[in-house]
Amino acid sequence: MNRFKKILTYLVIVGIGFVGALNYELFVFPNQFAPSGVNGICTIIQHVFGISVGSLSLLINVPLAALCYFKCSKPIALRSMVYVVTFSLGLIILDHVDLSMFAYSTPNGTSKILGPLVAGVIHGFDCSILARASAYSGGMDFISALIHEKDPNKSVYGLTFIMNVIIAITSYFVFGYQMEPVILCILYSFSASTLVERRMKSGREAVRFEIITDYPREISDEIIRKVRHTTTLIPAKGMYAGRETNLLICVVNKTQVSQVARIIRKYPYTFSIIDPVSEVMGNFKSLNTDGTLVRDVLDHGDGKTL
Repeated sequence: MNRFKKILTYLVIVGIGFVGALNYELFVFPNQFAPSGVNGICTIIQHVFGISVGSLSLLINVPLAALCYFKCSKPIALRSMVYVVTFSLGLIILDHVDLSMFAYSTPNGTSKILGPLVAGVIHGFDCSILARASAYSGGMDFISALIHEKDPNKSVYGLTFIMNVIIAITSYFVFGYQMEPVILCILYSFSASTLVERRMKSGREAVRFEIITDYPREISDEIIRKVRHTTTLIPAKGMYAGRETNLLICVVNKTQVSQVARIIRKYPYTFSIIDPVSEVMGNFKSLNTDGTLVRDVLDHGDGKTL
């Protein structure tokens, strides 16, 4: 099973790398703007000197991946290198393929934002999948990992922001002294980062129920049987009447709120406080609706997080 997961993980990374290359060929290059990060710099160099982004990406990322291999995490560095090589070779190969009938560009300027917007969404989706597969997309991810390994408390957001500002400003001069490439770069960065944040956050968000009831066993049994989540029982006391009662704490997915609410309504003198939970962490079992254990499809290497 572990061998199958590793093979599947690498196949997914290869697929994401090719999607990334196709994204550049269809939506980035035709619209003449530089995306964020190291590949944005490579795009500017390609526009000025004609050197392929694929070749430049390999030239920059190979030594960075080697440093991460020896200083950070060997599995993550190897997975990331698979993505970088696939992405770079994909660009080199697709440079010789006529994709004009599929590429999106608007020479007259109408709907110019759609290309960078779609490119940012696709890149954000790619990055979120890579994060689940414990891999980097190269460039700033490698630099961030190296900085974090040396000083875990040091933030790299400032460095990333400065690089993106430099790329955006340089775009003004490289792409014909126009503000449009600058705006498109910002739009690409915003759409990509927003999608990554939403996809990564949605997998950790939950809802916490604090249920005050005289029927703790009955409610717990129903939640376990129907929702496939357990509860924690805490003895409680109502301070107004001084009556002994029970507090059940249960954390469920957002999609399961209505199920728990239906269970609570069945029992008299029972009410609940509901709070959003931004993240759930820990070593616990996740169950499917049929009670079977949820298994990760992708392998996570040495367990280090990104």
